[in-house]
Amino acid sequence: MTARTGVPAAVASQRIAEEIRERILNGTLPPGTRIIQDELADELHTSRLPVREALRILESRGLVTLRANQGAWVTSMDRRECELSYKIRERVEPLLLAESAPRLSEDDIAELARLQDRIEQAHDVEEFLVLDRELHWATYRHHQAEELASIVARLWDTTQHYRRAFTRLTGDRRRWIIGSEHRLLIEALRDRDHTSAERILELHIRRTRVELAQHPEVFQVS
Repeated sequence: MTARTGVPAAVASQRIAEEIRERILNGTLPPGTRIIQDELADELHTSRLPVREALRILESRGLVTLRANQGAWVTSMDRRECELSYKIRERVEPLLLAESAPRLSEDDIAELARLQDRIEQAHDVEEFLVLDRELHWATYRHHQAEELASIVARLWDTTQHYRRAFTRLTGDRRRWIIGSEHRLLIEALRDRDHTSAERILELHIRRTRVELAQHPEVFQVS
């Protein structure tokens, strides 16, 4: 139990880790931000122990960098590191799609189309990011490859900030291109053409990687 909440330490650590993760993903804690354990413990009405363990959990997920005798920072990436993450995504996400696609039902496909309708109507970047992620993970929902899915989830999380900055920078033009690619992906899944679906997904991720590399300002940490 934690001294201040009476909640088991492991449960408290997981809850705190999810809270910090959400702040990182929604941009409240951008890359390079120092996380001060005492302040966070006071804010969350807990002791330092579950906060420290939560930060270790997030370090294992690549979201936090711990420095001995210095503290914790939200992990930042340079252009090369982000590009490598996208190269890995190009290779592993089609594998995850292949694990799920044969089990997608007609209802699943219809849900994908509805999500894409909502994406095309979204003009707020945060709403777009949430829906875009929801659509892709809906295509993976029937996988039976937890280790592979964990790798993909880590890559999505650690590149979220740069995806947000890039989307703000490129605006509606990029969202229109993404929408076209999403429609092609959904059509291939509807036709049960899984080979084409995997190829479309690979090219979808690659195009983002190439465009990101052309905007070094995205990687500047304030």
